[in-house]
Amino acid sequence: MKRGGGVHTTPAASATGWCNTVDGQVLSRHRLKSEAVAAGREIARGQRVEHTIHRKDGRISEKNSYGNDPCPPKDGR
Repeated sequence: MKRGGGVHTTPAASATGWCNTVDGQVLSRHRLKSEAVAAGREIARGQRVEHTIHRKDGRISEKNSYGNDPCPPKDGR
């Protein structure tokens, strides 16, 4: 599986609920957003990629990097 795009937690397109996708391929489906975020976090940690969490309207609400971060924070923490 390619690791370039990272994991995206998004509202499910065809049904109610949420799903985790990598490069457009659905890896898991969940009824609650909190369940989908937790599963997406574990997938992203395992693949050492970025996890992008979307809002119900599809806009990005949060990003977390679990691998080689191309844009690390500059505050020194």
